[in-house]
Amino acid sequence: MENVIIVRFGEISLKGKNKRFFEDKLIKHIRNNIKGIENVHLYQGYSRVYIKSDKKDQPEIIDKVRKVFGIVSLSTAKCIKTEFEIIKETALEELKNRLEQDNIQSFKIVTKRANKKFPLDSMEVSSSLGEYLLEQLGDKIHVDVHNPDLVIRVEIRDKTYLSSNHYKAYGGLPLETNGSALLLLSGGIDSPVAGWIMAKRGVKVHAVHFHSYPFTSERAQEKIMDLAKELSMYIGEFKIFSVNLLNIQKSISEFCQEEEMTIISRRFMTRIAQEIAKKHHFDALITGDNIGQVASQTMESLRVVTEVTEMPIFRPLIAFDKEDIVKIAKDINTYEISIQPFEDCCSVFLPKRPLIKPRLDFIKASEEKLDVEGLISEALDNLKEETIEFELE
Repeated sequence: MENVIIVRFGEISLKGKNKRFFEDKLIKHIRNNIKGIENVHLYQGYSRVYIKSDKKDQPEIIDKVRKVFGIVSLSTAKCIKTEFEIIKETALEELKNRLEQDNIQSFKIVTKRANKKFPLDSMEVSSSLGEYLLEQLGDKIHVDVHNPDLVIRVEIRDKTYLSSNHYKAYGGLPLETNGSALLLLSGGIDSPVAGWIMAKRGVKVHAVHFHSYPFTSERAQEKIMDLAKELSMYIGEFKIFSVNLLNIQKSISEFCQEEEMTIISRRFMTRIAQEIAKKHHFDALITGDNIGQVASQTMESLRVVTEVTEMPIFRPLIAFDKEDIVKIAKDINTYEISIQPFEDCCSVFLPKRPLIKPRLDFIKASEEKLDVEGLISEALDNLKEETIEFELE
């Protein structure tokens, strides 16, 4: 008998002739996440990866591997011979152990028989195994096929894998299978979540951050790097570009109306992000926009901002409730960093009454007073680029 971790794939199992491409990417990212753990061996089965390791390392491996997009669940399992008597005794031992450890009153058996040479089909295995366990432990536990406290899973292949735990992962598609995009990463709650959601769909995410140093502090910059490092646990190594927006904001403040500051600043950010994305061959932009949340995210404001670029802008949070965004942020450990009270560039020159229904023709007329190309060129000449590497916990 061997102790292994079963890693179950999600929708990549449906990719037909392209399935191998997706599986190779997924296995690459699994290896990357656990590369600091010794004595680990991976092998592959149909829509499964099996990880052999020291038993003491299994909790750490599960925690790291569940962050790999494309995986729907994991289980620690016993790998045994495909003989029914051995399956029965192993299931009995597993159930006894769980009864000692947990407050369990009911169970069910779920069987998947991939090995069609095995004499019993899936239903027969589940029924016979359930009867045997009730004979042995019926005074302590009963069967509940609808809402059991414990599910014992039996996968019958060349070998049989028996498990009684189930760790949910995030699903999605493996990184680097759906192009690349540049995330406009602020210090708030929304944009890290937006980047995470796009990465979950296989997009390779990079980031650009706008600041107004020295009007914004170095600690505000450190906050962004902390967010980036947390995201790297899910999206792997990525580039982050830092752009100082201060001269642009000063120019807007001098030549344009105060209430236009936010919307014109957002147009500059979008133009600059597009130039960076084009230079580095990224396919799209990502923002944390959420319809109606703030003045710059009304329907009219979003339309005016989008007008400056022909590049696709993905806004995965556009219709989310705030509590749903916060829930994800807490789950991926960016929330506590995001709520740290350090200013960002959007708080500099913040108008008392920002426009909520800007007119495109008026905004364009205001921008004619500015050296738009010169200001963008200056900002790009002084940008800083850094690679955020995946950090093992």
